[in-house]
Amino acid sequence: MKKRRLWVLTLLSFTVLGLFSSLASAANTFDHGQWDALLKQHVLPLNGGQVTQVDYQGFAYDKVPLEGYLAELSQVTQVEFDAWSKDEQLAFLINAYNAWTVALILTKWPDLDSIKELGRLFSSPWNKSFIPLLGETRSLDDIEHVMIRGSDRYQDPRIHFAVNCASIGCPALRNQAYTGQQLEAQLEQQTLLFLEDRSRNRIEGGKLALSSIFKWYREDFEKGWKGYDSLEQFLVNYAVSLSLSPEDIKQLTEKKMSIRFLDYDWALNKTL
Repeated sequence: MKKRRLWVLTLLSFTVLGLFSSLASAANTFDHGQWDALLKQHVLPLNGGQVTQVDYQGFAYDKVPLEGYLAELSQVTQVEFDAWSKDEQLAFLINAYNAWTVALILTKWPDLDSIKELGRLFSSPWNKSFIPLLGETRSLDDIEHVMIRGSDRYQDPRIHFAVNCASIGCPALRNQAYTGQQLEAQLEQQTLLFLEDRSRNRIEGGKLALSSIFKWYREDFEKGWKGYDSLEQFLVNYAVSLSLSPEDIKQLTEKKMSIRFLDYDWALNKTL
């Protein structure tokens, strides 16, 4: 009888511990399900996901659930955010940037052809402070350049293939929300898809023609991520995605290959 009571108590202890563990785990994550559902419904992947078109009219019809998701993001406190893992934090910030970019487009939709039209003479749409996040009113620039890039916590150049500026020249807006648990695989896939897109990155006459993203944010690719201290090293790592030949790799490795940067297309990435 005593052995049975001991066994029951032990079983209850493990059950309670498991429950507390599950609750603790849930408390250290954020549910991006609402954003995920909106992306799946209103973002159309093309060319295997290398490009996506955004149905902004569909987002306009679903403005209530979009605003509900944004409100949930805004309710997160700095203390809660700080308790999350690094990947959970980064996924949260990427989703916040992308969702508020869509919300910004909707403020003038359908009467615009580029996000740049939402800026003013002496200010861009990216430095407009309109986002209530972690206890402060922030801009898109604040999220990308201060909270993500300006933090020593993340330092992952692949974020440039995940944040989306609502333009054709941008890497595709993924039709799936980023999550802490899947972040590594998601960032890697977005990087591969972007580099495989020959409209953005290609060998041309023995020279490498790259997206202007690599010009604007070159320093991020040279800060030692995975040991790379040059853009050339980063590109060699993705030689297959760029369709580089052995000679191309040799030229890049020796920093002898000429690199030019393509013009950026700021037209809205809307469905046609």
